[in-house]
Formats: sequence, structure tokens, C-alpha cells
Amino acid sequence: MIFNTKTMVAACALIASAGVAWADCGIESGSVRILSNDFEALHVIADAAETCATDVVEVTRNQTEEHKNIQVAALTTDPATYTVAVVATNSIVPLLNDDLIRPLDDLVAEYGQQLTESQLIRVDGKIMAIAFMANAQHLFYREDILAENGIEVPTTYAELFAAAETLRANGVMETPLSSNYMPGWNIAAEFVNTYLGTGDDFFVPGTAELAIDNENGMAVLEAMKQMTEYMSADWATYDSNSQKPVWEAGEAALSISWGSRAGAYIADDSPAPEIAAATQFAAAPTVGDVPGAALWWDGFTIAKNISDEDAEASFRAMMVGISPEMMAANRDAAVWLIEGYEPSRAANGVIADLQGGARPYPMLPYMGLLHTALGDNLAEYLQGSESAEQAIADITAAYTAAATEAGYLN
Repeated sequence: MIFNTKTMVAACALIASAGVAWADCGIESGSVRILSNDFEALHVIADAAETCATDVVEVTRNQTEEHKNIQVAALTTDPATYTVAVVATNSIVPLLNDDLIRPLDDLVAEYGQQLTESQLIRVDGKIMAIAFMANAQHLFYREDILAENGIEVPTTYAELFAAAETLRANGVMETPLSSNYMPGWNIAAEFVNTYLGTGDDFFVPGTAELAIDNENGMAVLEAMKQMTEYMSADWATYDSNSQKPVWEAGEAALSISWGSRAGAYIADDSPAPEIAAATQFAAAPTVGDVPGAALWWDGFTIAKNISDEDAEASFRAMMVGISPEMMAANRDAAVWLIEGYEPSRAANGVIADLQGGARPYPMLPYMGLLHTALGDNLAEYLQGSESAEQAIADITAAYTAAATEAGYLN
């Protein structure tokens, strides 16, 4: 995936015919059923897609943080429960593995003139997804608080902890840090982010053999443990949704969160306008030479087990959902990979990650097994009930068992 904002001229004419109940989208009939994650950028896309609904075109959505847990089962049924699955770099893999999504080459050729080459996610030469935004976790910081305490914007975890210690010593905040440390997917993502910053590989090259039991793996665990020492005692409840009210309440000054959430933090209708005005974004801190962040693309796929009529309706509705017009009305909602996008303040963190050389989330069939093993086996260490060595051993054992059962290891 190439992250850029180079554009081509869109020439998608919307057809209308007198006497036929067509929406401006030009869809004659069909059912569009969208499954996605639950955050602002996806809300505005679904809102735009829903404008295609008419008395002969159904458009519905299910936007939930549980989308990854239900997508395979939902698309396995025939017909599939959803016609559109909004995915990211990693969540497309199980859909590909189980042959649950269809190639989009024909639909792109007929209805995708607005798309740029960077939006076309190809697997084995076929277009299997349409990317519409780049995403990554990065540093959110209170510019006013750092300036008042003589603190430079941290670029490393060592600098981050030094900043937190200064704020604590100055009586500004006892727990100035926050991050998505909820056990499960979120805490695993934090390990992945931080480990990517070391420049090391998760697996022995060319194999599915795990390779995190090393100096870098230990350094990542140490950094994560130190993070918890400057976070609220409720850190195990923190995900993307729960971090925002903590920030708006002025209870944190340095946070690691998703770029896709940045626009909401600085929105004109923020419940804490002074905090919104003082919120700025920078690259994720690192324990190595590059930002400790995974680069992601978010995009949509079309289910295989649906009619061609519903597939066409769904693709065309999503073209409206990710149109340049939608993007122009919602520039701050994401780092868009859509024609005409010009980065705004909300994009600064993701762009800083990109400029710093942040690495993509590994798009490997067995990476999901490691992600699960991490999510299931990090909390005990971070809560102080086991050693770093034991945590690595538990992660390795859980991953090895799952990878062996799946046939990736002998």
C-alpha cells in the first residue's frame, strides 16, 4: 500500500431517468448492508452512503467495535448478513483466507473512475478492497501544559516518561499519560506499535516462527510497564472511546491514540473548547529509530455471498460514501486517501509518523494469531503479577499452539 494524496480527475456522471425512482446515486435497486467499526470517519461515510436509500434501495449499517469478531460469521452465511465489510490492514486477512469477499476489478472499471491507484488494494493481482483513509496511532499533547512547564514535545519513550515525571513533580497532574491499554485487541496493538519502532521483525524471516524473545521484546515490555505507572489506575478500561472524555476533562496531557480520532478532539463543537484549541499532534514516541506506530489503511470490501445486484448497489453507494464531496465536507475526520485531500491540522500526527519512517502493520496470515496471543497474555505482567520473561513465554506458547493448529508451524 502506497500512502500518498496524488489525485486523478474524477469523471463519474450520475445518471437519472424520468419516471424511474432513482436516487442521485443512480442505483436502480438493491440492498446495501454495511458492517464497520464505530468512529467519526466511518460515521460520515455511512451517512453519505445512506443518501442513496430510496423506496427500492435499502441502506443499513451496523457500526460496532465488535465488527472484527462478527465479520467472518456474518459473511459466511448465504446470503451474507452484510454486503459491505469495512476493514483495515489486518482485518481483511481472515476474509481473504476464507474466500468471503469478491474481486472488485469489474466494478472499479465501471463505477470507480474517482478512485486513485493508491486506493486499490490488490491481492494476487486482483482488487480486493478500496482504501479511503490512512491511519496510525500517534502522540496527542497539550501544547499549553508542555509550554508552561518547559517541556519539549517528546519523541522517545524516555522523553515521554521524563515529561510525565516533570508534570507530576510540578503538581500539574499525577497521572498525565493515557493510551489504549484495555486487555485484548487494544493492549496487543500497543505492543505491536512499540515493537515496530525497534525496527525488528516479529517472525524469523520467511517463516511463521515467532521472534520477539529478544532484547527488543524486553525493552517494549519495560516501556509498556512504565506507561502504566503514569496512567490512571483505571488504565485497563482505556480504549479509544474512553480516552476522549478523560482528555476533555483535563486529566491527561500526553496521550497515544488513533489519528482517526484526532478530528473529534479539536472539533468546533468540543465540550472543552480551550482544551481542543491547545491539543496538538506529533509522531508516536519510539524505543528505537522510527515512530512506534503501525501504519494502516482502512477501506471497504464487498461480500462474495450476495447477489450481483446487491454487490453493484453496495459498491455504488460506497462510492458516494467515499466521494470527494463527502471528504470536502469532512476534511478533519481522517487522513483521507481521496481525490483532492489536503492535510489539515488533524492529520499532523499520522503525517509525522509517515515522515518518520513508521512501518506498516504486518499483513501476514498468522499475524492475527500473534495479536490474539499478545492481547491474552500481557495484562498479568502489566499488573505486576508475573515477570517480563514469563509474559514472553506465555505469549510464545499461546502463539505457537495456535499457529501449529492452523498449519503455519509443524
